[in-house]
Amino acid sequence: MKVFKVIKKSMSIVVHLIAAFFIVFLIIDLYVYYVAKSMIISTDAATENEKYDCIIVLGASVKNDDTPSVMLRDRLLKGIQLYNNGCAPKMIMSGDHGDIYYNEVGVMKKYAIERGVPSSDIFLDHAGFSTYETMYRAREIFGAKRVLIVTQRYHLTRAVYIANELGLEADGVCTDDAKYGGELKRSAREFFAIGKDFVMSKLKVKPSVMGNHIDLNGDGNITNDKEGDK
Repeated sequence: MKVFKVIKKSMSIVVHLIAAFFIVFLIIDLYVYYVAKSMIISTDAATENEKYDCIIVLGASVKNDDTPSVMLRDRLLKGIQLYNNGCAPKMIMSGDHGDIYYNEVGVMKKYAIERGVPSSDIFLDHAGFSTYETMYRAREIFGAKRVLIVTQRYHLTRAVYIANELGLEADGVCTDDAKYGGELKRSAREFFAIGKDFVMSKLKVKPSVMGNHIDLNGDGNITNDKEGDK
């Protein structure tokens, strides 16, 4: 009988801890959404603003034949539109290129060049392994101060919040509304990612990869890899 009481008490403690954990994350999420709300602007508003240093397009998966996934394609199309509108003179394509056989940023640059963006205006962040690392490196490696971030709405809140916490003056423009598969999974992931990045941005945790300074006023081709992302 005592064993059952101990088990019951232990389970009660675990349940309460889990509930407290979720409540803390919920409070953080609500706070981040509240703070970031004013930083998410329309395409027209971004075009009317003074020029940004760069447009940051956040990476997403690419297909086996080295073409952007639908989600990444939509981010690229919005980034290209903002570039053509004169919002910024440069673009940063940031994504995962931690493996020679997987190169998000190379695919992103190729897609933009094929649609008229000069190769010299496209910088590649090969170590943009996460949203947090992208924003940290945008400031520390590329020297950006005022940035315009492009991604889907569900992701944009976290991105602009991190950027501003890390000292960037950032606005965000979401891609045009579209339906993608896996919405529930992404929402659950984002719920926890906001809490994690909230803490990381407060602590100013350094990314896993840093590197030498890259001048955004220069030629973006200096960021091409040895295989030639051009």
